[in-house]
Amino acid sequence: MVVEEVATEEGPQVRIIATGLSETQGLRHGYIVDLQDATESILLAKRQAEGIIHTPIRSAFLAVGGVSLDETRASGQAIISRADQEITELDVEKVREEARRAAEPQFLNRRVLHEIPLEFRVDGVKSLGAPLGMKGTRLEGEFLFVTCLAQHADQLTAAVEAADIEVVDRMASPLAGSYVTLTKDQKMKGCVLANIGAETVSIVVYDEGLPISVKVFQTGSTNITDDLALGFKISLEDAERIKLGRLSGTMYPKKKVEEIIAQRFRTMFELIEKHLRSLNRHGSLPAGIILSGGGAGQGSVSDIAKGSLNLPSRIADMRISSDTKIRDATWAVAYGLALWGLTGDTDTPKKNVLGDVGRTLQNFIKQFMP
Repeated sequence: MVVEEVATEEGPQVRIIATGLSETQGLRHGYIVDLQDATESILLAKRQAEGIIHTPIRSAFLAVGGVSLDETRASGQAIISRADQEITELDVEKVREEARRAAEPQFLNRRVLHEIPLEFRVDGVKSLGAPLGMKGTRLEGEFLFVTCLAQHADQLTAAVEAADIEVVDRMASPLAGSYVTLTKDQKMKGCVLANIGAETVSIVVYDEGLPISVKVFQTGSTNITDDLALGFKISLEDAERIKLGRLSGTMYPKKKVEEIIAQRFRTMFELIEKHLRSLNRHGSLPAGIILSGGGAGQGSVSDIAKGSLNLPSRIADMRISSDTKIRDATWAVAYGLALWGLTGDTDTPKKNVLGDVGRTLQNFIKQFMP
């Protein structure tokens, strides 16, 4: 849990004023399996943060990143409505609505978290930038719809509300993490951000400044613990200590430990590679793969990613204020989510906390306009 505010003494600037941390309980691969345990985890983090700011936390923005997170692409088109053939926001909205109708069959039992415009074409020609003000007879657009199972989203919301916190809005966690780990140049050149969590690996792929894909894979750093337990025939507790470097000795040869860890990471990156191939982006993202999350600090993960994906690889840096005490990329999703919720603008903070939510959503969509 991260609490932020806008400081205005020297111009608008986001400042982290409190954090709360607790062990995740009651979740499996990002969705609720025990509501009470999940709520207790949230309450513990909430109390820690409230103890720092001495103010009750009543509302928040929620990151959704479970295995049900998925995407759907759809296109729409519209005839330009004005007599002078100038494209207006009304035309863009008509295209979006048609794209959503085309994607509707894929939304059964699912909740749409984000609608992101990927490309517009005017009379068949790609618009290099927003099409507003251009002239033509027909406008076409392709949209990315990021979704999750409605049941999972509702259960996560219920757990937060049971901790006496109102959920203002929800956001896909890979997008939230990208706000504080990726630069504009990386997004423009093309890159993939991979967050290696305990039970999932979530990715967002950027190209030409736009998030063109969001995906979650059902594997994570706990699988490394399982592999070590099976490889050495030991308890999960001892396997976890080996993974963290807290247990060693002649019974656990360093070379074998590294081989087991490396093999699991290669399996993770094979899933990412397969997905990049489906997007025709394999080996063609100049900014490479950026690694974040708790598993990103494990062993030689960056070198393994480089070899597996044939891409430049690096551990994510946190693009946050210099006075922030915790700069571990494990916090990237929470920091990015708080930034989005606070400002609705990930580059130039302009709003007070929990201001006009409608404007927040509008700004979120506008930042992805090509």
